[in-house]
Amino acid sequence: MENSSLEKPLFPPYLALFLGVIAVSTSAIFVKLSDAPAPIIATYRLVFSVILTLPLLAWNRGALAEIGKLTKKVWLLCILSGVFLASHFLLWFESLNYTSVASSTVLVTLQPLFAFIGGYFFFGERVRLLALTGGLLAIVGSFVIGWGDFRVGGMALWGDFLALLGAVTVTGYWLVGQYVRQHMSSFAYTLVVYSATSVVLIGYDLVLGYSLVGYPAADWGWFFCLALFPTLLGHSLFNWIIKWINTTTISMGILGEPIGTAILAYFILGEVVTLPQWIGGLIILAGIYLFIRFNQAAKGVTTVEQQSAAPEKLA
Repeated sequence: MENSSLEKPLFPPYLALFLGVIAVSTSAIFVKLSDAPAPIIATYRLVFSVILTLPLLAWNRGALAEIGKLTKKVWLLCILSGVFLASHFLLWFESLNYTSVASSTVLVTLQPLFAFIGGYFFFGERVRLLALTGGLLAIVGSFVIGWGDFRVGGMALWGDFLALLGAVTVTGYWLVGQYVRQHMSSFAYTLVVYSATSVVLIGYDLVLGYSLVGYPAADWGWFFCLALFPTLLGHSLFNWIIKWINTTTISMGILGEPIGTAILAYFILGEVVTLPQWIGGLIILAGIYLFIRFNQAAKGVTTVEQQSAAPEKLA
């Protein structure tokens, strides 16, 4: 297929990134509000996302034809992306049962560390020193937010470890998407990957004996909210902009999630926004600004040679 990665987007990608970060900031809140097991929450988040996406086929009939023409390699990569996404949700949601919202969110948003490495080895991306400084500054800000709330020892430490693994798996999801989105439209890619993720999660539930029914009405409402806000208005936006903005930059933007989550946790869960959280939030914003301002690895500003080299490195 032709690589059309340099097409101009209809909507400013960085504005979409900002809106997506606001949307995903609701995720940990909805998970905390639900009493269902973590795998069930993850499952219905994706199942409802697919259900809400299917009616859009009426306005995008070419998507089915596009999906039908996918090569075996692209199909396998989409399934791999779905496995990564399913693993991310299972690990992160489970971590919230053992550690705090702040600790879990901070650790799972450390994905830029892994994105720097993956972007370098798979796409040959280089990050300028000032941009890298901004990235590290934002990561430091994340730790400032979560430091006072980090639990040490016991099951809380296990929850922190699960959240960190969640950061690794979601980075794999973005890296695969960065390559595949050069060969698929956003709608087709999102529909295939969300469907694959749903199948993986349902299989996981059945194997481990989780019931797929019998949950209170409130839980079904939270499942719907997770599908609509952090998934369709968050992850789906990221799936769209990853054609123009690379994994590292999206991961950097997602570092703003702890700020939004802390604010929402204050109003909804009654959690206090502490001075370290305010300070950490300002540090994160400064770091994200520096990274985006000086990063030349975003797809809209890379050279054609750099763009064409990416598929060769993953082929």
